[in-house]
Amino acid sequence: MTARIFLWVGHPRETSLSHGMADAYERGARAHGAEIRRMHLSDMSFDPDLHDGYHSRKVLEPCLEAWRENILWANHLCWAYPQWWGGMPAKMKGVIDRAYLPGFAMRYHENDPWWDRLLAGRSADALMTADGPAWFDQLAYGRPAKLQVENLVFKFAGIKPVRTLQVGTVKTAKPEKIQHWLKQAEARGRAAAKRLA
Repeated sequence: MTARIFLWVGHPRETSLSHGMADAYERGARAHGAEIRRMHLSDMSFDPDLHDGYHSRKVLEPCLEAWRENILWANHLCWAYPQWWGGMPAKMKGVIDRAYLPGFAMRYHENDPWWDRLLAGRSADALMTADGPAWFDQLAYGRPAKLQVENLVFKFAGIKPVRTLQVGTVKTAKPEKIQHWLKQAEARGRAAAKRLA
């Protein structure tokens, strides 16, 4: 089986360390034969609000349709993004609110509180940058951004295993530290491609 990886850069800016981490991950994955589809949040234009919740559906903009199509095509996902205020950027969360819906990611049962996980059979990596070290995030807050993406987004829809690489402190990182993080991201890409080969 060939690794088919959907790589999504969830930083709202056009350039960032998240982009560099994604570049490194892609390099590692392509070196081991992976097919890659890639999207950037900064290129996506859509209304991020799910105004009526699940009570009525809005027509998905073309970029959201493409995002969903790439998830269905992939057997592995990699999302690279910054941790802001214990979670993901608002625009990134807007993609999930608008497109990661019942009937696509999950299907709720009518007569019990459970659900079917419609994206099972895929695995994922999350590459998160932060302005604090992961050990402090764990000690002080329990790593809420990691729990959000792993448990409440990926695993909720059946995507597992999920491997998260959280790096920081970004704002004071010296070039050699950033190079170390990029090498880690490249190694994650290689490992994903090898597992799915």
